[in-house]
Amino acid sequence: MTARDTWNPTQYERFRAEREQPFCDLVALITRRPAGRVVDLGCGTGTLTAVLHRELTATETIGIDSSEAMLERARSLDVDGLTFAPGDISEWRPAELVDVVFSNAALQWLGDHLALFARLTAMLVPGGELAVQVPANFDHASHRLAAEIAREEPFLGAMGGWTRTFPVLPPEEYATLLHQLGFAEQSVRLQVYAHVLESSDAVVEWVRGTLLTDYESRMPAAMYQDFVARYRERLRAAVGEQRPYFYPFKRILLWGRLPA
Repeated sequence: MTARDTWNPTQYERFRAEREQPFCDLVALITRRPAGRVVDLGCGTGTLTAVLHRELTATETIGIDSSEAMLERARSLDVDGLTFAPGDISEWRPAELVDVVFSNAALQWLGDHLALFARLTAMLVPGGELAVQVPANFDHASHRLAAEIAREEPFLGAMGGWTRTFPVLPPEEYATLLHQLGFAEQSVRLQVYAHVLESSDAVVEWVRGTLLTDYESRMPAAMYQDFVARYRERLRAAVGEQRPYFYPFKRILLWGRLPA
């Protein structure tokens, strides 16, 4: 089944405050200020791209995303020097080298991070900076159960046997990779963000805005509702019905600067 664009800006931004903190921490790592040309790969609704543009005092920033629904929301922003364009970030390249390559919670969808990071590095000017944040929560019940259910019928058959894999590397491997790619300075850390949600059921709404979109895009709408119902039931069994619910979320934040 051909994957559809099932990203929903409203659903994604239900937990806007919780999603903003890793972004802010990642931006804080960037030292190239003012920046000239900046690219945000996987810009989503563009709200945070606008913040990035202002924080770096960038001359021009372009946000790239494959979801027309997200880009429609992004294009409603009117900020000098800020533009948005459709593109597959697995293969997109800028017309000219940029000062900062930025990506917040997007590269986990792409495979072969060794080749990917080499391509991102090649986009940078001498002295340019790379800043990336990827989730590392795939062993939590919220992520693990989604993958398990997707391997069950009728979902697996409806998706043509497709299963989601996550190519995110351990932090130390990213540190080694940045060194091998020639970055003169770097910072790589694993951080746990403590999210206190209204209830354990709120986790379902959280992943519906991100993780589950991948499954939704590959199965009929009615079947996806069954998928979510089974996921909700299994998650309740795994973590219990708690009010409030403490949701520890691991993320990797990495930054590197090339020699000038």
